[in-house]
Amino acid sequence: MAGNSYGTLYKVTTFGESHGEALGGIIDGCPSGIELDLEAIEVEMSRRKPGQSAIVTQRKEPDAVQFLSGIFEGKTTGTPIGFIIPNTNQKSDDYSHIKDNYRPSHADYVYDQKYGFRDYRGGGRSSARETASRVVAGAIAKQMLPEIKINAYVSSVGPIHLDTPYQDLDFSKIESNPVRCPDEKSAAIMEEYIRDIRKQGDTVGGIVSCVIQNVPVGLGEPVFDKLHAELGKAMLSINAVKGFEYGSGFSGSEMKGSEHNDLYNSDGTTKTNLSGGIQGGISNGMDIYFRVAFKPVATIMQTQDSLDNKGNITPMTGKGRHDPCVVPRAVPIVEAMAAIVLADFYLINKTY
Repeated sequence: MAGNSYGTLYKVTTFGESHGEALGGIIDGCPSGIELDLEAIEVEMSRRKPGQSAIVTQRKEPDAVQFLSGIFEGKTTGTPIGFIIPNTNQKSDDYSHIKDNYRPSHADYVYDQKYGFRDYRGGGRSSARETASRVVAGAIAKQMLPEIKINAYVSSVGPIHLDTPYQDLDFSKIESNPVRCPDEKSAAIMEEYIRDIRKQGDTVGGIVSCVIQNVPVGLGEPVFDKLHAELGKAMLSINAVKGFEYGSGFSGSEMKGSEHNDLYNSDGTTKTNLSGGIQGGISNGMDIYFRVAFKPVATIMQTQDSLDNKGNITPMTGKGRHDPCVVPRAVPIVEAMAAIVLADFYLINKTY
């Protein structure tokens, strides 16, 4: 299997399966001398870990990170940072019923066809549990760039949308509720909706919005390595993501140039920011903002027709511990991938 690494200079490689001994990763290219706040890394992990509220999977994992290399006396040494995250609460028997069956809209079928073999326990490598390693790498990337502020939040769950402009939101309220929506009224409606979906044995998707502030001018490498292209790739690499748009996004296609152009101020900032902080693939110093769409989790607690490895269509009912909606736990993952992209471009920018 290829494709387990991301980045050019700040390069992250992850390994491990959902029900293996451990997940883990190697961060190559992290500069030396960065004083790490290990408690801040634990906080990021606690935001992603399962079992944190009644509206997410009830798998109980501490997601404690064990660093094996690259850190000495609390500082990065410049050598590869190796780490593992032990799996302590596997229930592989929950997946015995799909040993020979492919769940609809899951990676089961394509993994088996591509590799001739698959780890059916929780999806193995295709499980979203892999993203725990990304959060570690993202937490360190954030500490590389402390002046840059990255805030992601849930802006929709199913048909329930928070349409308030991000400039009018209080990001300090993101962690005040289990949905991670900074608007208390919308958060309460979203939470109740997720609870109802769970009672039905179903799942629902949603959107995570992200705002990156204090980004310096000049990050991004045209032509093929545009900043927004790499952000898009990073976000689309997250499990269950079906869409990415930045700045005016798809709505910009309905506008005229006279409406869409961001006119300059004398200091190089712009009066509006429909460009989303990126022009020509390079950051322009304005806020970068984007939205990431997540589909409903494929495994549902209802009976559906599935395909087995003999080519038979057979009924199957989902089992195990799954999120009825992934977006609350996806918030720190979106932030982590954004931080990894920016850290990589920051290092690339220093070399040219």
